[in-house]
Amino acid sequence: MNKLRTAVLFSGGKDSGLALAYALEHTIVKCLIIMQSSNSESYMFHTPNIKWVDMQAKACGISYIIQKTDGKKEDELKDLELAIKKVKQKYKVQAIVTGAIESIYQASRIQTITNKLKMECFNPLWQKDQIQLLEELLKKRYDVVIVGTFGYGLNKFIGRHIDDKFVEEMKLLRDKLKINPAGEGGEYESFVLFAPFYKKRLTIRESRLVKDDSGGIVLQIEKLE
Repeated sequence: MNKLRTAVLFSGGKDSGLALAYALEHTIVKCLIIMQSSNSESYMFHTPNIKWVDMQAKACGISYIIQKTDGKKEDELKDLELAIKKVKQKYKVQAIVTGAIESIYQASRIQTITNKLKMECFNPLWQKDQIQLLEELLKKRYDVVIVGTFGYGLNKFIGRHIDDKFVEEMKLLRDKLKINPAGEGGEYESFVLFAPFYKKRLTIRESRLVKDDSGGIVLQIEKLE
């Protein structure tokens, strides 16, 4: 594993951020793959504030490619396959790393692509306890802000940072509302402002709240430094 050349599917959220940390520890990370979907209801890809993820990649000091997609169901997989082909050719990567926790839909489709391309696929967070994952963010001193809320009773979390109080509240909501405390069911989306592998801390200077068609709320970043 320590000599395996990998590319990390990176959305800028906490799960791909944790997956990147594992990849950096156990493999040779050659680049990040950033999928920019124009469809806010993409089945496969994180979309809130995706246009800023290149700044996160630069903060990491890791090479990256951006692959645009219309985000149409199943068709977006062709765009992902194209991106993986690009990094395989350019960086000679042997495996793709994802931040999937429980989504069989996502994990199985990425696995199908990597099998086709004779590559490996690793999901280091797979089936891990979601509260423990949140606690790991705190232990490793990630700075993560909630940039999208899409579940009942979660709008109060928009713009908040993941801290001890957030984790305790998620425990209560997990028991009361049966939600995925790490947001794996699409309940909320996050954005990593700092992680142990960042070379510099990012700061949101300007933002605004936007309601989406489903009744959710997105913290739209207007200026990031």
